[in-house]
Amino acid sequence: MSKEYKSRSERRNAENTGDATHNDALAAANASNAKPKRKRKVWHWVLIVIAILALIVAGIGSVLYAKSKNAADSSYKASDMKKARDVDQVLKDGKPFSILLMGTDTGELGRDYKGRTDSMMVVTINPKDRKTTIMSIPRDTLVSIPGYENQFPQKINAAYELGSSATSIQTVQDWLNVPIDYYALVNMGGLEKVVNQLDGITVKSPLTFEFNPDTAHADPGNLYSFKEGSSTFTHTGEDGKTETFDKMDGKAALAFSRMRYADPKGDYGRQERQRMVMEGILDKIKKDPTRVLSSGFIEEVGKSTQTDLTFGNVMTIGRKYLPAASEIKSDHIQGDGYMLDSGSTEVVYRDEQQRATDVLRKSLGLDAKTAGNLYGGEVSDDVLAANGVPNLAESSEKQTSSDMIEQSDQGDEQETTDDLYGGE
Repeated sequence: MSKEYKSRSERRNAENTGDATHNDALAAANASNAKPKRKRKVWHWVLIVIAILALIVAGIGSVLYAKSKNAADSSYKASDMKKARDVDQVLKDGKPFSILLMGTDTGELGRDYKGRTDSMMVVTINPKDRKTTIMSIPRDTLVSIPGYENQFPQKINAAYELGSSATSIQTVQDWLNVPIDYYALVNMGGLEKVVNQLDGITVKSPLTFEFNPDTAHADPGNLYSFKEGSSTFTHTGEDGKTETFDKMDGKAALAFSRMRYADPKGDYGRQERQRMVMEGILDKIKKDPTRVLSSGFIEEVGKSTQTDLTFGNVMTIGRKYLPAASEIKSDHIQGDGYMLDSGSTEVVYRDEQQRATDVLRKSLGLDAKTAGNLYGGEVSDDVLAANGVPNLAESSEKQTSSDMIEQSDQGDEQETTDDLYGGE
């Protein structure tokens, strides 16, 4: 059974005012995870920033990166699957390529790491069009994971936990009908290191709020207080001592970006603050890119990264793909909220799935094609009906609720970086 929320506000009200079914399901899910409250999801902008840094390092910092080959080698882990195309030849020819970026905040990344990925996005890098496109995928997107179809319904963030990087790649490929050439898994710690390496960033808060990152509410003990229109904020520790700051370190940046419940815009408000922090990071990098080009910094970031990009791949990207950093456009796949027995879920309708496929295939210079299976892996109409979610025919007739959609002029960000590289 499922409960479909017709708007983002309806679902937020259910969460905040005590929709019993909704809260019981979420409580059960949270209890099963049994993780400390301070561990929260990795936000899309974290991966966007690291993707941009990767391009910068690969280009103007290639010599320094060469000195850190050991860091690159230590972060390498093969996906152990046959890719949809010859990825080495794609790079050799300088053609557009894609990376599946995934984020987690569970411990240090090791070769045997397992866990749910809290963020996921497809990044396409096109040097001919001088553009990088970043398509965010909601972590709660409903899918049938290839090889684990008998466990439907599942959320897309479970693909890595159930299988591996190969399972995540296969799920996205089958769902969007877009070739995934490489993957990168990034740990939450990478963000704090970026902000701290930059000696902090300055961001004006769009609203007044208090937030304790340990509890996700305005509780004492580790309380940050931000004021609308000001870049100055305070922090009150467990000892009750309050300090005032005019720039954010890594921990403050995370606190500023995490709050959701006290924001009248809900998730969209949180995304706005996340983008503001990203812009603060980019501004600092543009003013002095050498801050992120030390071998020590690269080694630290390497500890929080796992990828099947080899050192040679990175050097090739540095030689041939730097123009793609001139324009960075972010997009996101929009779903509708459903409450299933397995928890709160985002169902992406066929028209939105096809739109994402069209954007990504075009950004890769590929011919237009129909999107993949509606939920990735195979799943019967009877199973879909039993779970209260639409089949292909029903999904094709549905449209995402109008008040849940943020059009590109509101929700999508485009960052031009010609000034960083000197333009044409």
